[in-house]
Amino acid sequence: MNFLKWFLRTLCKKLYRVELIGLENFEKAGNRVLIVSNHTSFLDAILLSVFLPGTITFAIDRVISQNPLLKPLLSLAKLFPMDPTNPLSIKSLIRYLQKDNIAVIFPEGRITVTGSLMKIYDGTGLVAIKSKATVVPIRVDGAQYTPFSRLRGRVNIRWFPKITITILEPRVISPPESAQGRDVRKWAGSELSKIMTDLVFKSSGFDSTLFNCLLDARKIHGGKHVISEDIQRKLISYDRFVMGSIILGHQLIQNHQQGDLIGVLLPNSNSTSMTFMGMQAYGIIPAMLNYSMGGHGMILACQTAKVKQVITSRLFIKKAKLDEDVKQLAEQVELIYLEDIGKAITLTHKIQGWFLSKLASLFFCCYLQKISPDDAAVVLFTSGSEGVPKGVVLSHRNLLANRAQLASRIDFSAQDIILNALPMFHSFGLTAGTLLPLLSGVKTFLYPSPMHYRIIPEVAYEINATILFGTNTFLNGYAKYAHPYDFYSIRYVFAGAEKLQNDTRQTWAEKFGIRIFEGYGATETSPVLSSNTPMEHQSGSVGLFLPGIEYRLINVPGIEQGGQLHVKGPNIMKGYFLNKEPGVLVPPHSEAGQGWYDTGDIVDIDEEGYIRILGRVKRFAKIAGEMVSLTSIEEMVSHVWPDYCHAVTAIPDEQKGEQIILMTEKENANRKELIAYVKEKNMSELMIPRQIDEVSAIPILGSGKIDYVKVNKLVNN
Repeated sequence: MNFLKWFLRTLCKKLYRVELIGLENFEKAGNRVLIVSNHTSFLDAILLSVFLPGTITFAIDRVISQNPLLKPLLSLAKLFPMDPTNPLSIKSLIRYLQKDNIAVIFPEGRITVTGSLMKIYDGTGLVAIKSKATVVPIRVDGAQYTPFSRLRGRVNIRWFPKITITILEPRVISPPESAQGRDVRKWAGSELSKIMTDLVFKSSGFDSTLFNCLLDARKIHGGKHVISEDIQRKLISYDRFVMGSIILGHQLIQNHQQGDLIGVLLPNSNSTSMTFMGMQAYGIIPAMLNYSMGGHGMILACQTAKVKQVITSRLFIKKAKLDEDVKQLAEQVELIYLEDIGKAITLTHKIQGWFLSKLASLFFCCYLQKISPDDAAVVLFTSGSEGVPKGVVLSHRNLLANRAQLASRIDFSAQDIILNALPMFHSFGLTAGTLLPLLSGVKTFLYPSPMHYRIIPEVAYEINATILFGTNTFLNGYAKYAHPYDFYSIRYVFAGAEKLQNDTRQTWAEKFGIRIFEGYGATETSPVLSSNTPMEHQSGSVGLFLPGIEYRLINVPGIEQGGQLHVKGPNIMKGYFLNKEPGVLVPPHSEAGQGWYDTGDIVDIDEEGYIRILGRVKRFAKIAGEMVSLTSIEEMVSHVWPDYCHAVTAIPDEQKGEQIILMTEKENANRKELIAYVKEKNMSELMIPRQIDEVSAIPILGSGKIDYVKVNKLVNN
């Protein structure tokens, strides 16, 4: 090791507390190595040069290589100038690697200006294939917060943040034998993109707890950074949020202990998110009650999880008109009102909370050692769209893993403003709409109801929202009432929880010029399993699986296309609380084995990995021996009558096994129109409903899904 390399390594360790993880992976890669690394700052090349063994070569643009500022690097590493417009440059690099050399390429081709991965160039993957070099993925994390990055104004820049260099296991990539010509290049680019997103995910910290991650986020983005706002128009900074969480949590821990479950019956607001994180600070587990279930449904939920106390608010109960439901609930559990907690908070409590918040990293680091990342962090309840609600127990690791999975694919930044109207009792609203931004420095505006179709577009316009989450039902409602300019500032709209209809997709594209990114998941998966993104998108699909997720398709008799999806990964729940065994944790298990979760969905996955949902196993009807998807029938009806909401169910039929019943909000719905459409599109006549029931409103759950339990009751009555 030359003196300059030793000196710079020592200096970086002192200034940046550089931590090198996985050096053994580099050492077992062999002699012919292609290092692929993310590009966070101008420090990246120096860091890799001084912390990796031996002398490595950087493949860089010929113009950049002539920069005089790179001359000091020549004593640490070699430069391989390349002309991106000349194919011979790539061939030269391939020949160079074939001579058993080690080269570094930054596949993004530039320093990130978003803080996340940018476009991955196909050429790097092609170099790996043609040279037969071992690929070693390396992530540099922390340098993006230095003045040497290009994120000034987007993140909290500081001179000496901690920097981590993570080296993943080496791998060799080779295309399938069927790939030829341009298909090889396309495959190589896709495979390299997967490697890079997998790199970001695996090197992200989800071996932690929610409150510790909140403290880390405050440290990264600064205590004065505004992180939350609600309809009271109160701006909450990280410092104020942490202090408020500690004060609320301290009040609750007086009569409880770590591991206790307490129900939470509150709307989207600053107070709710601080209550949630305050409980996390002291190891109390929130059980988020779905108030759209009604009094009976909430009582069943409390019984299932053995919840004896529920935190709520008198003002919320009054505004949401939940008096009768809460009256029923109060007969079974003890209600704790936020107003009473507020009155009990004295000046002494506030001073104590301020003091603890300033020393939170020290005090809670010691305290939270008692809390494991695998401990329960929250209990959510399934929507009950098909039966009695189940309690889904999610750990800290589950939630943080899903946050890391999303962040590896989507470029959120501290410059974004998320408008979250999805309730926190809904997994999509909790993880994607609340925890992801809170722990990533993204300001969130919390709105209490997703069904205010006229108001939410106005709010989006007023706050300059850049990201919006919703379901097909809600997004369709906003589109009907919004002015074409209301969503002018929106960068991304993500849809989940139910199938996105083509008409909703087209309306947003034509009226607002916005492409909706459809995703897929379940409460049991924390919740996101897959999503379309700006760089990986296929209309009609729900995107690619997020990194870290394994899947299996199990054959279903009678269904020829696709299979029943089983998944496994760090975001899969700890288990269920079931009503028949209250408070007893039942770990996930399926035909695929222990730890696997059966989604109950029939899906088809194409050669590129894009997923299409064909329907739920329970949402198929057997008619004259044929399996017919009720979801597909709903989609067909929506094409014929796009301006109305519809629900399809099946009832027993003595002759054909089952018959299809359509419930619709359209007046004077004519079955002949459906018959004509089916014939025109050469669809199966089995998709034509035998009976049409007209209703004023299709029953909808608070999550935006159709309430099939109520639909079936209405049909059978």
